[in-house]
Amino acid sequence: MSEEMLDCLIVGAGPAGLTAATYLARFRRHILLADAGASRARWIPASHNCPGFPFGVAGNELLARFRLQAEAYGVPGVRTRITQLDRHAEGFTASDGQRHWHARTVMLATGVVDRLPALEGVEDAIATGTVRLCAVCDAYEARDDVIGVLGPGDAAVGHAAFLRTFSRHVCVLPVDGASPDEDLQRRATDSGVQLWPAPRRLELVDGACQAHFADGRRLRMETLYPVLGADAQSGLAAALGARMDDEGALVVDDHLQTSVPGIYAIGDVVSALNQISVAVGHAAIAATAVHRRLPSNHC
Repeated sequence: MSEEMLDCLIVGAGPAGLTAATYLARFRRHILLADAGASRARWIPASHNCPGFPFGVAGNELLARFRLQAEAYGVPGVRTRITQLDRHAEGFTASDGQRHWHARTVMLATGVVDRLPALEGVEDAIATGTVRLCAVCDAYEARDDVIGVLGPGDAAVGHAAFLRTFSRHVCVLPVDGASPDEDLQRRATDSGVQLWPAPRRLELVDGACQAHFADGRRLRMETLYPVLGADAQSGLAAALGARMDDEGALVVDDHLQTSVPGIYAIGDVVSALNQISVAVGHAAIAATAVHRRLPSNHC
């Protein structure tokens, strides 16, 4: 158990958490970065819309660069998963079930966990770009592919309509099992989207995803976008009464502070556009706000 009082405990070491740690270290604040090693960015085979990387950058390479920059300023870290956060008069106490840390402020960069389809080898498919998780990030790379969108009918049709910007061949594979109603069919038709039945199973075949249907038909898709949702890792703040949106993401103010004073949230766990550039911007704003609210640390 550490009895020292941190200026800020940062939970999560993806692009948002690592950027916040670099900022606060350069502000000469006493911080600790707690990381469970499961950043969503590790899934990215190559990002081509990340500023500063005109030829693309793999998620793990990008994380390594962020870590290297934080380490250059002596950011201390601990590999652990924070499971409990308690509030008291002086700030907060965080615990991983065995150890405790005390901090005046907490910054949550805990992200989301994607719900993945029942597809054998799905992690390999993500690595090769056959399965993609973010159309805003990488639909440009899937342009002119036969694209499948797997998810609840209403959400899937809406996502598919967006993907028509990039391909003429976009198919919706509903997962709710019910026959599509007239309104859903009309929306799909108006968007130039093919509405298929719910697939019985999915498999990877020769670098593509193949859907099998009850009537014996098969559909080969070069790219599959699951639209199954994601679980925001907002439980630490939620347990203290933090406000969340309908999807479980944390609602924050202009300085990225949650409704619990002293707890800030940045990156995908926040109710906002889930993008690396957004997460980095969150981190800069929140770290500066934390520095300004803390007691002066003059030399």
